[in-house]
Amino acid sequence: MADRCVAAGGRTGRILIVEDEMLIRELAAEDLTGAGFDVVCACSGDEALAVIEHDSDFDFLFTDIHMPGAVDGRELAVRARARLPGLAVLYATGHADAIGALAVNERCVDKPYVLEDVLQLLASLRAGPR
Repeated sequence: MADRCVAAGGRTGRILIVEDEMLIRELAAEDLTGAGFDVVCACSGDEALAVIEHDSDFDFLFTDIHMPGAVDGRELAVRARARLPGLAVLYATGHADAIGALAVNERCVDKPYVLEDVLQLLASLRAGPR
C-alpha cells in the first residue's frame, strides 16, 4: 500500500503523487509538503488506484505518464476521475510532445521539472479552466 510520504495539514490541498522513480517521488513529496500540500505517494498506477479505492479525498493527482505495471498515467487519470469527478491532474513526462490533447482540468509539465513550474500549474488547475 502507498505511504504517506509527508503531511502538511492540507493548507494548499491534498495531492496524490504517482512516480515510479523513488528519488523523484521523494523529492516531489518534500517540495510539495514544503509548499503546504498534504501529500500521499504511490509508486505505480496500480498502487495509486488502490489508494484511491480506500481514500478518495484528493484535490490533485500528480502522475508520471510512463510507468511500469498495467496502468499508465493517462489510464490512471481516467479511472481516478470515475471515482473523483472533480480531480485535477498534472502529468509529468519527458515526452510532452507525445501526450496529445489535455482536458480542461489537466496540465502537463516536462521532466525534469522545477518546483516553481509545478506550483504554477497546480495553481492554474485550482483556478479552473484555461
